[in-house]
Amino acid sequence: MLDRFTMPLTQRPLLALADILHRQKITADQVTLAAFIVGLSALPLLAFEQYGWALAAIVLNRVGDGVDGALARLNNQQSDAGGFLDIGLDFVFYASVVLGFALADPAQNALPAALLLFAFIGTGTSFLAFAIVAKARQIERPSFPKKAFYYLEGLTEGTETVAAFVLFCLFPTAFPLLACLFAAACLITTITRLWGGYWTLRS
Repeated sequence: MLDRFTMPLTQRPLLALADILHRQKITADQVTLAAFIVGLSALPLLAFEQYGWALAAIVLNRVGDGVDGALARLNNQQSDAGGFLDIGLDFVFYASVVLGFALADPAQNALPAALLLFAFIGTGTSFLAFAIVAKARQIERPSFPKKAFYYLEGLTEGTETVAAFVLFCLFPTAFPLLACLFAAACLITTITRLWGGYWTLRS
């Protein structure tokens, strides 16, 4: 819901970072992989309740996720392979953060984490399933023309997910409540995406 507003604000600093990496001959795929490895380190950090360090890993991952796209455009290297790698690793990273909180306090967090992962399956599959058909039908992406895949909008997108992860780390004892609230928002996103995607393809 907020990505259309936050993305224009982040483009200039991301391009500045991408320009530095471009001069060092670093590729977008290398940034994607490095950001994923850093982000994945949040899982053990969360499991051992190192929430400050985990938050740093999450933020660095998200910065890298923005820089790789800017770098690909700067290098004229946008590709389906790079887009596939980017989105695939993103979803693994998202799930790893939730798993980290489940491991930190299984008694309190396991069930809310399972509910949130269930909701993530809905948002992820509705997003990717529509993207496959949209790509085949060459449906345009007016709101997000720089994305590798058709960006089917919803209540919970990248900005909302990052905000939720930040709140989880800042208030770890509130994870059960926050996770359930975010899961509910993700389920609403799934329903609206399925409805909107179906009627978009019907028309």
